[in-house]
Amino acid sequence: MNKRNYFPQAHQLVDSDKFVVLHKNKIFVRGDNFIWNRAEISVLLGPNAELLKIDEGKGSYIAIHCKENVEGLIGGESRSLRSLLFGKSDDDFTVAGKASQILDWYNSHRFCGSCGTLTIQHESQRAVICESCKAQYFPRINPCVIMLVVRGNEILLARSARFKSGFFSCLAGFIEVGETAEDTVLREVKEEVGIEVQNIQYIKSQSWPFPSQLMLGYLAEYKSGDIVPEPGEIEEVGWYDVNNLPNVPAPGISVAGELIQLYVNHIKSMNT
Repeated sequence: MNKRNYFPQAHQLVDSDKFVVLHKNKIFVRGDNFIWNRAEISVLLGPNAELLKIDEGKGSYIAIHCKENVEGLIGGESRSLRSLLFGKSDDDFTVAGKASQILDWYNSHRFCGSCGTLTIQHESQRAVICESCKAQYFPRINPCVIMLVVRGNEILLARSARFKSGFFSCLAGFIEVGETAEDTVLREVKEEVGIEVQNIQYIKSQSWPFPSQLMLGYLAEYKSGDIVPEPGEIEEVGWYDVNNLPNVPAPGISVAGELIQLYVNHIKSMNT
């Protein structure tokens, strides 16, 4: 299949292509499998099938957008993307996450944001075009920072008031217009817990498809101030010794877990 064809037609598919099947931002799974082969979903490949290319790997990955529930056609069940975090490999989850992000972009740009005209698919790029005013719309991501604030053997962990996952994790926030990522670290920490930080160090990034974010991970040292949690944002927050942590994200799932594990390993290596 043409690598530059981001909106393939059913007749252009090959047997080595792999598929993610989506309906209303949920993903169809069978057991813990959400990567389908062509034979398994052939019934969905009619002339009106809506196909969006995800990526190239060992063959092409294609998202199939189903406007109706197709459980009765292919079996399995529809599940939220978040529920798949603890299932398949990181590579498979990356494919599913990218499929969800591409579909979210495509669904939200069916009409031109400038003049309201129906958009059409670009012939060679992952984009849609307005034939009336010639505006082009490409997928966009939302840059965020996620930061682990540290103080000697202690790390600052918080539990969100908006997400009832039960996990304690790092602070995080969206980068605002005109800010650098480091500016956002300073501002978000001050807004969310009332303290000042210093020696901000970038560690790594992660694509986070909830719904379409790029998480920039940082370590930041405590500088001054007392904890004052932001009402409505932070349910619970405190300093935790690296040897006595609450329930935190696993390092293999999120950059938050990796930041925590990195610092815990650093402290323990210094103390041995």
